[in-house]
Amino acid sequence: MKLVVAVVQDQDSNRLSNALTRNNYRATKLASTGGFLRSGNTTFLIGTDDSLIPKLLDIIRENCRSREQMVAPVSPMGGNADSYIPYPVEVEVGGATVFVLPIDQFHHF
Repeated sequence: MKLVVAVVQDQDSNRLSNALTRNNYRATKLASTGGFLRSGNTTFLIGTDDSLIPKLLDIIRENCRSREQMVAPVSPMGGNADSYIPYPVEVEVGGATVFVLPIDQFHHF
């Protein structure tokens, strides 16, 4: 038994949720926020058998694509921000960050 923790961008959340449901995976969704861009993310918690992990990773990979996006950098904390002029920068967003954790016990009451 494994617990898969997948952090995905909000734009990919509904597509991934629908794909998980179609493939009979049960998932819990949690709202989360990224630390770098401070944009909305969704964290999926998915418990599944070890043998189903490769298929699950394929589903996540197919539904969470990375893409380029222009963002305005966050102003610096502290110090003098009067001379700080934020220029938009192109960054890669999306995709998924996935952790696969072993589970010693699983109970469903």
